[in-house]
Amino acid sequence: MRYLVTGGAGFIGSNLVDYLLGKYADAELVVLDSLTYAGIRENLQEAEASGRVKFIKGDVCDEKAARRACRGVDVVIHAAAESHVDRSILSGQMAAQTNFMGTFTMLEAARLAGVGKFLHVSTDEVYGSKPRGKLSETSLLNPRNPYSAAKCGADRMAQAYHTTYGLPVVISRPSNNYGPRQFPEKLVPLFIYHALHDQPLPVYGDGKQIRDWLHVEDHCEAIDLLISQGEPGEVYNVPGGSEKRNIETIHFILEQLDKPRTLIRYVEDRPGHDVRYPLNGEKIAALGWRRSVAWEDGMRQTVRWYVRNDDWLEAAMKRGKDFHARWYAHRK
Repeated sequence: MRYLVTGGAGFIGSNLVDYLLGKYADAELVVLDSLTYAGIRENLQEAEASGRVKFIKGDVCDEKAARRACRGVDVVIHAAAESHVDRSILSGQMAAQTNFMGTFTMLEAARLAGVGKFLHVSTDEVYGSKPRGKLSETSLLNPRNPYSAAKCGADRMAQAYHTTYGLPVVISRPSNNYGPRQFPEKLVPLFIYHALHDQPLPVYGDGKQIRDWLHVEDHCEAIDLLISQGEPGEVYNVPGGSEKRNIETIHFILEQLDKPRTLIRYVEDRPGHDVRYPLNGEKIAALGWRRSVAWEDGMRQTVRWYVRNDDWLEAAMKRGKDFHARWYAHRK
């Protein structure tokens, strides 16, 4: 089987590359990544050493790069995205371009190449906030920031390509991912870094927003299952089954690092901050998927990974320092 993973040098993409190589001895992979601030070639160092990974530096919005990457592949896993909500609020252009137009470009390239399956990695954020109850795959889509709006548009485009052209598209909507190699702009790695350096942890609002945490390994298993058993044209929620208030997660990180809660600094909340995305996972459970990494175990493993890989974390923080300075300047 020959897979194309877009965004394969990023967090979810690089973990997925490792997962596929480890599970399938005959798997060959193509990685398409433009190596933006969050795309780190070193994430693929071991994978490329296997000799079974071909790396293409290119943008998913580039028609030629997309067609080249799709040539001869059986499955496209489209994980490339501008995934940080805060960045999209500061400037929505890159989110709109990459998340929507990039998805369109990849869909068209996959259609022309006649690929056997197109797995589009979406997000629970397309549903918008839901304080109570559960969100099913047929729930109203109500994105509330530029990032999720662009991802919502990408979902609709993917479904349109299935309906119009018969492209075998499957859409996954996972809850909040965490794990190794996540860029330190997201809550878990950012706060690990701040705690390790005894810097204030900037907590939005009252810190009571609820997130459902999904370990990236569990997400990779879900993607693999949906490639083989997902019904073309269908959407599948992938919940972590571990809802926690943000402040609970932050307290856990501090405890693991033996750091005081006095490092916490409550700052101005971000605009339109969603409170909760509670996913109903019955549909993917019917295919046999279950979460295997418990939240406490996964968080402990994740904290240890960043502590052991402090050079990686430090280098990544330097890549994002300009944004951090701009975003948090008035939130002190």
